[in-house]
Amino acid sequence: MNLKLAFSMLSIASIATLKAQEQPNETKNDSIQKLDEVIIDANNIFGSKYVAQHRTGSAYYISPEDLKKYSYTDINRTLRSVPGVTFYEEDGYGLRPNISLRGTSPQRSAKISLMEDGVLIAPAPYSAPAAYYFPSVARMQAVEILKGSSQVQFGPFTTGGAINMISSQIPKSFRGEVRASYGTFDTQQFLARVGDSKKNFGYMIEYLNYGSNGFKTLPNDENTGFDINDATVKFMVNTNPDVKVKQALETKFHYYDERSNETYLGLTEADFDVSPYNRYAGSQEDRMIAEQIQLMFTHTLEFSKDFRVTTNAYYNRFARNWYKLDDVVYDGDKQKIAAVVANPTQFENHMDVLRGTVDTGSDALLVKANNRVYHAKGVQTKLDYHWYGNNTFHDIEIGLRYHYDEEDRFQWEDGYDIINGEMHRTSNGLRGAEGNRISSATAFAAYAMYKLKYKNLTLTPGLRYENIVLQRDNYGSNDPTRNGNDLSFRENKVDIIIPGMGFNYAFSNDVSVFGGVHKGFSPPGSEEGEEAEESINYELGSRFKLGELRGEVVGFYNDYSNLLGNDLAATGGTGNLDQFNAGEVSVSGLEVLLNYELLSKNTKFKLPLTVGYTFTNTEFLNSFGSNDDLWGEVTEGDELPYIPKHQFNVGLGLEHAKYQLNLNGRFNGEFRTIAGSGSIPDTEKVDSNFIIDFSGKYHFSKSLSITGNIINLLDETYAVSRVPAGLRPGHPLGVNLGLEFRF
Repeated sequence: MNLKLAFSMLSIASIATLKAQEQPNETKNDSIQKLDEVIIDANNIFGSKYVAQHRTGSAYYISPEDLKKYSYTDINRTLRSVPGVTFYEEDGYGLRPNISLRGTSPQRSAKISLMEDGVLIAPAPYSAPAAYYFPSVARMQAVEILKGSSQVQFGPFTTGGAINMISSQIPKSFRGEVRASYGTFDTQQFLARVGDSKKNFGYMIEYLNYGSNGFKTLPNDENTGFDINDATVKFMVNTNPDVKVKQALETKFHYYDERSNETYLGLTEADFDVSPYNRYAGSQEDRMIAEQIQLMFTHTLEFSKDFRVTTNAYYNRFARNWYKLDDVVYDGDKQKIAAVVANPTQFENHMDVLRGTVDTGSDALLVKANNRVYHAKGVQTKLDYHWYGNNTFHDIEIGLRYHYDEEDRFQWEDGYDIINGEMHRTSNGLRGAEGNRISSATAFAAYAMYKLKYKNLTLTPGLRYENIVLQRDNYGSNDPTRNGNDLSFRENKVDIIIPGMGFNYAFSNDVSVFGGVHKGFSPPGSEEGEEAEESINYELGSRFKLGELRGEVVGFYNDYSNLLGNDLAATGGTGNLDQFNAGEVSVSGLEVLLNYELLSKNTKFKLPLTVGYTFTNTEFLNSFGSNDDLWGEVTEGDELPYIPKHQFNVGLGLEHAKYQLNLNGRFNGEFRTIAGSGSIPDTEKVDSNFIIDFSGKYHFSKSLSITGNIINLLDETYAVSRVPAGLRPGHPLGVNLGLEFRF
């Protein structure tokens, strides 16, 4: 299917406003597409006002009701019903997701703008954007996904789109809830939240604990799961509601800590076929210790209902040490674990060491302490003013941001032997010997977007500006005190203007067409002269409502003049985070979303059916070679790895005042794990899968409900990836039961 055919299909059907995503009983505040031209919460990704029939650009809103249907804690499962979103799993719980929007590189979600409450939330968004921290979806109130021609508002990544996680908001009156669940693999979740608002102040306090013993098995039966604590406190003071100029100041403090016994070491093909949930003995010391702190101030100045200025000041700190097996040594021959697992016959003796079936001498297993500290801080402000004319509506939005972030890398590698299947430390590595550097970025960003609505036509031209200075101080492998004896410095600067233009035309209240064109951008690395990732992106779509049928069809085409690849350990690379030029690439596709109510409005029941489909076609337009195992040797005409051509999602619900049942199935098409064309070799392929989840809820009263969900209802055994080092399984059958108490 080519782009021309995809666009021609748009004449068959026009698509749904995002109201199609809402359930009929949702409140008006649960939609990003307001029917009134009013300024809404400035910390939402969709800015201030969106009219359902005049939206320019493709977007999706996952409401509080949607999140509560399945009580997912895995962001991958949460996003799987959204057309245009692709991902590959890694740990089975979504702790470190790999998300792609419209064919962007999915590795560690590093090519999309990730935000929480409108503020960049990746550990170091400019200098090291790989999402080793991702906000817990279990504590979120809503999730917003933006794709298409409104990208100039949100950066620095403007190609595929942006995801904004909306944390629990301060309630309008006193209320709270307690949720608790327990299930298979000792998986548990506990959430408690309380808040209130008075005339001049409000507050919200929230605590989340989420953990599991894990579904994988080590030979010594040690825990392979994780434990996460999440705490958020918000406090707001505001002027009297009757003053001429209203002001509010909200303070948000968030704390997160994680202890997870997770590894980069997967399985060989033969071992996966026999015991897909086993782990090799050589990974028994692997674990992640992480801590994240966020402090954020939001000041709102409302001069009138037509004019508002919102300012955010923020500071994020994320520290993590992922202590994990990196190299295997046999008879003096040191090999990376990815190479060993990919070639078990060639490295048969190394595999015996990994499996723990032989006793070794000292330093046969080298475990790297991937110890890093990230800082991100900045100030951003947004001015929003709108006015009315004869048959017209005008809005101007101007945003400014000054931002600094850095990644402080201080790593070492310890040696272990393995005796009777148990690892023992035999040497302590020199601190800083495996990475001793600070990468940083200072960025100034500004944008302006104008919205003109004339009768049935809406136009939204916009312009974004990014000025970025990327630096790296490398202290070398023999300077643990950082005296600077062997210091090397490099710097790269970027200065770019990013234009965009969107439109929407409403033929009626039920049928509209929208589209646009915008420039895609992704910052380069700190290597002097390295060029940024750039593309020109097009979309054309339609929304419709025909009786009980509502939906959206969108065709898109992203034309890369310079795609950048990242050398990440998570993709089997060296992990130095350097970027490299992948040249010209085209990505085109089709997104379909349909919603239909199967029962008449006169019954006490609702039976909503949702169908989503994504087609993505990728093609390298030039040949090149890279050291990254994810890319390898690329020939013109090859497809991008880890992007399936076909994805299909279907959801069916049965809703009643006393209970609701939901069934959701997702087909994830096969994809290649190394760039290539034609049929996919078995050793470079992840097979397609169809996974069904189920959830149910029964309301004893307005205050008390019992909940349950089943993950992977049919207990399908399936592989999700071949990176970082070998085949990895998806989550097996999991059953969870819980209670919800609201007050």
